[in-house]
Amino acid sequence: MEKYYIARPEDLDLTFDENGFACAELLPGTYDGGIRNYMCRLKPGCSVSPEMYADKTVLFMFGFGKGYICDSETSYNINEVSFYFPNFDQCPYRIHAVEEMEFVMSVVDLNEWDKELMAENHLYLPLFRPLGTCLRYVQDCKGQNTEARMVLSGTQLGRIILGTTRAIGEGTKEKGHPIVHQWNYCLGNSDFNMTVDHGEPVPHKAHEWSFIPAGPDHDLVADPGKEVFYIWYEHFVREKDFSVNPMPGQKWPV
Repeated sequence: MEKYYIARPEDLDLTFDENGFACAELLPGTYDGGIRNYMCRLKPGCSVSPEMYADKTVLFMFGFGKGYICDSETSYNINEVSFYFPNFDQCPYRIHAVEEMEFVMSVVDLNEWDKELMAENHLYLPLFRPLGTCLRYVQDCKGQNTEARMVLSGTQLGRIILGTTRAIGEGTKEKGHPIVHQWNYCLGNSDFNMTVDHGEPVPHKAHEWSFIPAGPDHDLVADPGKEVFYIWYEHFVREKDFSVNPMPGQKWPV
């Protein structure tokens, strides 16, 4: 397995269909742990109802553009970076674009332990979270002026956790975390460097997507005057007992 993978807009076939919707899988074949991610775009005035699943978790990361979601319970305005977690196949929903929208859809398989844990306790679904309502947190690997927000913490919805990092001229310098794999969705005016396992810095820009398999140290840091802004999205390596610290001495990753 490589130390990192990057998908750039020019690498994707985002051809719009007759309904104004485009969708392409991100980095297919790079992860066999039960998660498939898709870059999606929706033209202004168009709408889409993604496939619903009875046995898979789906989540949406709305990165660019404005619109709204209507489901059978209510509607939600998308005016900033936002997140939506449908209620499996129990609550139909539709995404509408006011401006051209770009978002990532992630489809997550649930193993038997995911299902057991979620039967005991999970967040009420459907769930919509604009970034501005997500709690801020502080972490020693992030710069003093770096804003970090938690969207979804461990065990709230199976083995996935989710948050954001944003700064000008700094970012994250993190020791490797062997307990989770990590994806990154670059937002805003991002123009920063990603360094994995102390290798050469790799330019990382807005609209790009990357995958860092569990283990290596990694930095996501902007030069002075430039922005780092990304969603980090992680999946626990262990398929069972992931709700407790699975490796002695390891910190919870964020």
